[in-house]
Amino acid sequence: MTEVDLLTLFLLFLTGGFAGFVDAIAGGGGIIALPALLAAGIPPHQALATNKLQGSFGSLTAAINYSRKGMMQPGSLMVGVFFTLVGAAAGTLLVQYFPPNALEQTIVVMLILIFLYTLFSPELGKIEKHALMDKRLFYLIFGLFLGFYDGFFGPGTGSFWTIALILVLGLDLRQATAQTKLFNFTSNVVSLALFIHAGLVIWTIGLAMATGQILGAYVGSTMVSKKEVKFIRVFFLIVVGATIGKLLLT
Repeated sequence: MTEVDLLTLFLLFLTGGFAGFVDAIAGGGGIIALPALLAAGIPPHQALATNKLQGSFGSLTAAINYSRKGMMQPGSLMVGVFFTLVGAAAGTLLVQYFPPNALEQTIVVMLILIFLYTLFSPELGKIEKHALMDKRLFYLIFGLFLGFYDGFFGPGTGSFWTIALILVLGLDLRQATAQTKLFNFTSNVVSLALFIHAGLVIWTIGLAMATGQILGAYVGSTMVSKKEVKFIRVFFLIVVGATIGKLLLT
């Protein structure tokens, strides 16, 4: 079993807090937490598993806080949750047989397009608009697709959910951010369950970071409920840009 000293554990706790804060606002907490785990000397497969543990706590905290503040109603999103769960299970199982690195170039291009579209669309997500697709059909299609993608590969999932909810369902940026956390939590838990079954999670480190995630996610999700859309948009652009950079430099 991999062990770390108390100072490293404390630094990972702080990292979890910052990752939870950023993730609650714009997604992308994994690009902060996962490199920190690897830098602490955690083997890659255990780092991925432990990252899912701590990230699940953060996305759950944010989702609960958004629900309490009336920014989403989980009961009305169960169709999306179900198909995200199915898609994530399929992706997590399939990734064991195929190299996910083959997806990177396509994903980078898609994220660059999202970044540019958001950058040059200052009114994006400011107000709620008419949906372009029936909600149940949307959650079936995007739940399966993005759930599968998150289980198979992962980077940028939150960004894809947010932009899809805005462009296709017409949600404003606050609502889209809130719903994204529930779907992120769903796909995270599926992957986590499989990692736990494989015995890859480092519980001491994961729970220390999860504590930070809970605190950071609560603060971040509270800020989203109070700040203007412009604040969330800037954070979203920063996170998408950082995700692009990480994929290009990996």
